[in-house]
Amino acid sequence: MNFENTQELSLNAGTVAGGQTRISTEVVEKIAVAATKSVPGVAELGGDLARFVNSVLDRVGLDQVGDARRGCSAHITDGAVLINLVLVTVAGHPVPQVVDEVRARVTEAVEAYGLRVDEINIRVDDVAFTDTPESGA
Repeated sequence: MNFENTQELSLNAGTVAGGQTRISTEVVEKIAVAATKSVPGVAELGGDLARFVNSVLDRVGLDQVGDARRGCSAHITDGAVLINLVLVTVAGHPVPQVVDEVRARVTEAVEAYGLRVDEINIRVDDVAFTDTPESGA
């Protein structure tokens, strides 16, 4: 098992058995993506190329391939997390409000797993003119 992309967490004093707990960056990324998608005003995640590739995969019936972490990367160091997000906002939703809500929800979701979020960098890559991108084309 590859532990390079994992972070060790300390266990609570009341724990019955000892051992190590590790949370991989992939888990943090999935949590961050789910929290980001729950914010009104977020249409989708990922840059232009990622969205293009995923639209092709969607059309050929492979809509679940590589989708869980699209538009997100995380780095864990000493229990602290740095998260980078690339997203598309919905036209008419103020970007400052959307990104503030994304930061709040992602922080809450990741910290529920015992990690500390130090930084969330967000790049707004595009704007969608509907909140359901699939219905447009």
